[in-house]
Amino acid sequence: MSKNVRGMRWGAPAAAASAAVVVTMVLNPTLGASASAPQSTAKAKAPAAKNVIFINGDGMGAAFREAARLHLAGLQGQLTMDRLPVSGQLTTTPDDPKAIVTDSAAAATAWATGEKTYNGAISVDPDGNPLPTLGAQAKAAGKATGLVTTAQVTDASPAAFFSNTADRGKQDEIARQYLEVSKPDVILGGGEDWWLPADNAGAYPDKPAEDTSEGSRGTKGNLIAMAQRSGYTYVNSANGLDKAKGGKLLGLFSNEEMFQQRPEGQGDVYSPVVDLATMTSKALNTLDKNKKGFFLMVEEEGTDEFAHSNNGARVLQSMQQLEKAVAVARSYQATHPDTLIVVTGDHETGGLSVEENDAADESGSGISVEDGPFTIHGSDRTFTIDWTTSGHTSVDVPVTAAGPLANQFTGKHANTYVHDVLSQILAPRH
Repeated sequence: MSKNVRGMRWGAPAAAASAAVVVTMVLNPTLGASASAPQSTAKAKAPAAKNVIFINGDGMGAAFREAARLHLAGLQGQLTMDRLPVSGQLTTTPDDPKAIVTDSAAAATAWATGEKTYNGAISVDPDGNPLPTLGAQAKAAGKATGLVTTAQVTDASPAAFFSNTADRGKQDEIARQYLEVSKPDVILGGGEDWWLPADNAGAYPDKPAEDTSEGSRGTKGNLIAMAQRSGYTYVNSANGLDKAKGGKLLGLFSNEEMFQQRPEGQGDVYSPVVDLATMTSKALNTLDKNKKGFFLMVEEEGTDEFAHSNNGARVLQSMQQLEKAVAVARSYQATHPDTLIVVTGDHETGGLSVEENDAADESGSGISVEDGPFTIHGSDRTFTIDWTTSGHTSVDVPVTAAGPLANQFTGKHANTYVHDVLSQILAPRH
């Protein structure tokens, strides 16, 4: 865990085992009671749910977790995200007349609104009508809200919680809605290009050598300036983020995604200006000040984008960063047991499978080529990743959870079920 994570305002982080004990005691309040103590007619109550930390490993199916478990934790190890005490499965089929496999927009809309829609839609129904979102509902309930992502902050997954548009590509419109409609308190990630007009480069230059297609392209004016006039502190560097003090916070740390998506060895780069765990820590420190609680959406995008390029090495690196962010959330929850943590994926990408190393079993070329071998932590053994597609698949995705209402994620549910559970905490009470 990084030094920034260790220095979080809300106290020294508990070890993973300690966090597990805290959550176990929350779910079973009688644990640890003395056998000789007099019985009481009043049962201890679990804390009421106040905060939600919702974490998306974009494109992360079950095999992603298994590959990361082997690579990061070893043959008998466990990831922090898999040590959450409750687990289940989510189906991901969209309501799209032309597709049976979801994209991130339709999947995140299901989470954010409880309604199925078509691929490319951001929290609108199949007829294009806007739907109430959890982000807006949490704000109406008086809670602080925020989003953290290594994608553009206006990309499909975070956008679905805080905006409505029939076309996920209208990222400058999504940014405008953040500022004028949903008003999340914390916005951290990439995508500076969409906040500035064409030919008006910001902290990150247009047409950089690593990707000359990147450059400012907004059509809504200078939205960074608008954000500052609206009371947001704007930062674009790790040092700026570290020094930012409370209040509303906008941080943009790249032109587009906070990495370069390429096949292995072809210009692929995963070296964010600020890592996901550090952004998550800063968001929690900021949102924690609201006495009514908060909703924070956290996303690792590299798990999806590098899977589209069948880049197993970068997928595993992205999974490591996601795992560190989950550890930050878990540490926060250890001292804030009124916090629900949910970790899942919007869909699976790449048809990833974990295999033995066997040259005779090579099953394809191009997008279905085998990848590896990759090391197993604490062992001299290795494994192979096999890809079957460069696109999304329709397999179920795992969901793990801890904290109040976590037990509701047991079993198999449609992805709209996420909304059903989270709205019990986030929607205004009438």
